[in-house]
Amino acid sequence: MYNANRPARSDLPTSGQLLKSTGIAAAVASVLLVTVVLPSEYGVDPTRIGSVFGLTEMGRIKVQLAAEAEADAAADAAAGSGLSAAPPLDVATPAAEGAAPAAPVQAAPAPAAPTPAAEVRNDETVITLAPDQGAEIKLVMTEGAKVRFTWLSSGGKINFDTHADRPGLSYHAYGKGSAQQQSGELTAAFTGSHGWFWRNRTREPVTITLRTQGAYTEIKRVV
Repeated sequence: MYNANRPARSDLPTSGQLLKSTGIAAAVASVLLVTVVLPSEYGVDPTRIGSVFGLTEMGRIKVQLAAEAEADAAADAAAGSGLSAAPPLDVATPAAEGAAPAAPVQAAPAPAAPTPAAEVRNDETVITLAPDQGAEIKLVMTEGAKVRFTWLSSGGKINFDTHADRPGLSYHAYGKGSAQQQSGELTAAFTGSHGWFWRNRTREPVTITLRTQGAYTEIKRVV
């Protein structure tokens, strides 16, 4: 057996060298925190370096989407708590012997005529959003109606939320995210208002052009 060679005392790092290495590592970690982690995760950019590489915008989108998700969850909970139970049905009881005959049953009124389907429309809507400004466009549609749509932002990606509402239901989600443009077909899940909410999280004004074609009776800006 052989004894392992012990390093000479002169080969071992001194306390000063260890402290220096620790300080350098801490400094590097601090620089990465300020220039990379804060901009990309929280949209905080004290050095402006994150803006150069697009990290700040990514962080702001993450924060905004998280906030909107919390708001949507709260809206869904509020809508669920507002539902009322159906009233109990009246059950007829048999008449006792010798009782007077029941009054004749009146005929039920004729059902109302069905609402005619909406005519096919074509519209183009143009809106301009300042930095951090939001806007919402809604189409009034009947259940099952379909609309083909295309929207385009002139200034890069913007946050969007495609949703619907009706009396008694404040929010029904179709989809959300961040994009410069989107095309597709929207099918109304129920009779009510259906459309898009956009928010400009860039530092410059953007123009949104929305083209719609389909069965809806009205198009309106609500925000």
